[in-house]
Amino acid sequence: MASSGKKKTTMAKLTRESKLRERRLDKQAKKDARKNAPPPEPDQPGGTLYTTSGEPHETGPEQPALETAGQALADA
Repeated sequence: MASSGKKKTTMAKLTRESKLRERRLDKQAKKDARKNAPPPEPDQPGGTLYTTSGEPHETGPEQPALETAGQALADA
């Protein structure tokens, strides 16, 4: 059987597919870079999301104090 001489895939589709392949490769490269990067050190600024000052957290009027499970059961 001879193939028909007509091209079945348009240039637009070929372009979309090539862009998609490039995006996937870029995404995989970024993912690998994050995986292989050393973890941030906590001594550096911005290294941790939460800092502790050693002082107890105070609750304001808009934030009620949390109860422990034992207190909630004793009240019930």
